[in-house]
Amino acid sequence: MQDKIILASGSAIRAELLRKADVAFTVQIARIDEDAVRASLQADNASPRDIADTLAELKAQKVASKHPDTLVIGCDQILALDQDILTKPDTKAQALDQLRTLRGRKHQLLSAAVIYGDGKPLWRHVGTVRLHMRDASDDYLAAYVDRNWDSIRHAVGSYKLEEEGVRLFTRIEGDYFNVLGLPLLELLSYLTLRGTLQT
Repeated sequence: MQDKIILASGSAIRAELLRKADVAFTVQIARIDEDAVRASLQADNASPRDIADTLAELKAQKVASKHPDTLVIGCDQILALDQDILTKPDTKAQALDQLRTLRGRKHQLLSAAVIYGDGKPLWRHVGTVRLHMRDASDDYLAAYVDRNWDSIRHAVGSYKLEEEGVRLFTRIEGDYFNVLGLPLLELLSYLTLRGTLQT
């Protein structure tokens, strides 16, 4: 019998990536206090990578506790600027501040995924992408935020690379799927090796 899969994420782009890869799944959003967990881990000097991994595992675990016979995929994405972590902006002003902070500098996106099943984590991966943002003008950044606010308010770092945000960058090092928030190739490889996906 083929494994049932639940995506423990409300991300439309993650769901779209899995659908386009012909993976059958349902969605159940994991309700955890991400801000509190992140703050606690930062207080303990956890690395951005470990924070992303822990949050992904907690989301998978939360949903898996109600669906023990199902594979649950938990995900999280962290934007690390040196040791600082940027989150989704609450306001246009915060989005503009984030972009001004990032411009002309290199930062990392860490995309974590954990698969929970049989009451334990079965697989995990954290993909890293290094992004170099150009030194855009204040006028361009302000106009960018105004034009794209409805979309970028859901994005860590206040940009979406799959949209106009690509114009903010000069170089990207790493897997594009990790930019979108899911280490898709590694995830599909595991599901194929497990026999969940047809070979």
